[in-house]
Order: sequence, then structure tokens, then C-alpha cells
Amino acid sequence: MLIPRPRPPRLIRPVREPATTPPALAGAWAPTDRRLDHAEVLPLPAGAVGPEDVLVDAVGRVISGDEDGRIWWWPVDALAGTRPQLLAETGGRPLGIELDPSDEALVVCDAYRGLLRVTPDGAVRELTGTAPPVHLANNATVGRDGTIYFTDSSDRFPVSHWKRDLLEHRPNGRVLAHHPGSGRTEVVTDGLYFPNGIALTPDESALLLVETSTHRLLRVELNGGVRVLADLPAYPDNLASVGDGTYWIALPSPRVPIAERLLPHPRLRQIAALLPDAMQPQPRRYGLVALVDGTGAVRRTLHGPNGHYSMITGVRQHGDQLWLGSLTGSGVARVPLG
Repeated sequence: MLIPRPRPPRLIRPVREPATTPPALAGAWAPTDRRLDHAEVLPLPAGAVGPEDVLVDAVGRVISGDEDGRIWWWPVDALAGTRPQLLAETGGRPLGIELDPSDEALVVCDAYRGLLRVTPDGAVRELTGTAPPVHLANNATVGRDGTIYFTDSSDRFPVSHWKRDLLEHRPNGRVLAHHPGSGRTEVVTDGLYFPNGIALTPDESALLLVETSTHRLLRVELNGGVRVLADLPAYPDNLASVGDGTYWIALPSPRVPIAERLLPHPRLRQIAALLPDAMQPQPRRYGLVALVDGTGAVRRTLHGPNGHYSMITGVRQHGDQLWLGSLTGSGVARVPLG
């Protein structure tokens, strides 16, 4: 059963910001590798959409959720077109999915229920709930000691109205740390602009983090301090560690010029937020993921200019394959990396 969805504030509270100019997809970002337009798709059941993140677990299951609160799995060697099996139902909206390294359970960021633990038999338990301090749990990373670091993207808007947060362009988000042993959840850092994908560095001294609305890659030191590593030419979403000091970033859309030209005009942005969705600035139909190192340097980019598999919000490397999730897609996808 779906839990009640929160109603968003009717009006956004935008502030005046300088206009920015999206950089071209050139240099390391040039669309020379276009394999995303040839990705194999493993569909969700008919009518289901929105496999926002994707995870491959220790027993070879590819796991993702949908916008109706269900979590599904496919065999990692499934043929294109294979339908999944149901694992669990959260009743909310599962976004980021991670594996708890202490056992076979999943750590799930649910946009409407907070941080969840899902066991292999499909049992769902709330770790934080959506009462303060958790509002929009989005993406997580789990330390070797079991600490769960996760993004709380907006204290103003639910995931169903994420565009309003981007139009408002205020620092409504933060990073939280949940300690399963004590049940305590604490703030790591706040004042962030729709923080989204997150991953620990190999030595677990810091977090790599992306902000969607400011298209920035950040390094958050766990002993204090935040540093900007890169200004990205596209809006980032989930982020996943490869394990060797590199990280894949899912980028749902190249930056949208009209959205960035509106930044100095708070009143126009307020009006835009009240328009029907189709009349608001739209993400481009374009597939894009990038591999970066711990300094933010780009190692590799994969493109899908034709938008065969678009709005890519989740990315995960498993062996010589890359698995993809999409906020609006009807299935997960994979491409070979070789």
C-alpha cells in the first residue's frame, strides 16, 4: 500500500543568482563514445516506471526500484527483455540502493519513508523515518563500520516536485550519517544545493558528493570542510565508487541554457514553477555518464546523443559491464565497457 505523498509548498522562494553559461561537451566530455545509444534494456513489468538507481548484489542480482514503491531484481546474466522478480514493497519511492557490507541486507533511500533496511526475504524496516531530520533521502554510501552516510536533498520539496527545488536554487539540502548501533542520525554538513550522489573515498576520510542544481562535484572531509572539485557540464545524480579511487557519475541531462539564464530573475523563476510541467525548462533527452577520479579529473565519458536510454540517474560498474538506472525509464540498462 502506498503511503500518503506530501504536498509541496505552492510558491518557491527564489533568490537572485548570477547567470551561468553551460560549457560545451568538448575535450574529455566530447561525445566520441556513443555506446549508450546501443544499451540493452531489461524492462520493468508493464506499467512500472522509474528504476532510479541500480545495484548488483553479492549473489548476482541486479536490483532496482520503481515509482510505486516496489523493488525488483533480475539475474545479472539475464538476456535483454527479461522481466524481473519482485523483492519487496516499501510503499514509498525507493531511490538510492546500497548493500550493507555486514550482511546481505539492502540499505534503501526512500524519498517518502527515509532510510530503510530491506532483508533478502523482502522484509522492510525503517531506520530513520521521515520525521525530522530526514525529508528526502536520496543516495547513500555505507562505511566499513556500518555507518550510513546519505543525502537529504531538500527540506522543502518532495521528490515528485524536484524541479521546484532546482528553480528555487537555495541550499535546502544536507548530508546525514546514521549509526545503526545507536540508532542515532546526525548532520555531517548542510547548506547544500540539492545534494544527490554520494560515495566514500577508499580510506573513508571523506565523501565525494554531487549537487544537482549547481552541477558541482564536491569533496566533504569527515573531519570538517567542503571543497569544490569540478564544475560539471551536465546535471549530476547518483554516484557510485568503483573501488579503486574512481567513481561513476550518472548525468541525467546536459545543462539547460534557459534554466541558467533565469537565475538572475527570481520572479520569473517563481512564475515558471507555477506553470504546467511541460511549459517549464526541460532536461534534454540525452544519455551521459562519466568516470572521474578523487580529484575530479575526468577519466572517461559515455554518451547516448539519440536518447535511446535517457534521464540516466543511476550507474554501477560490475566487472566489464556498466548498469544504468533512469528516473523516468521503463527498465534498467547495461552496456559493455570493453
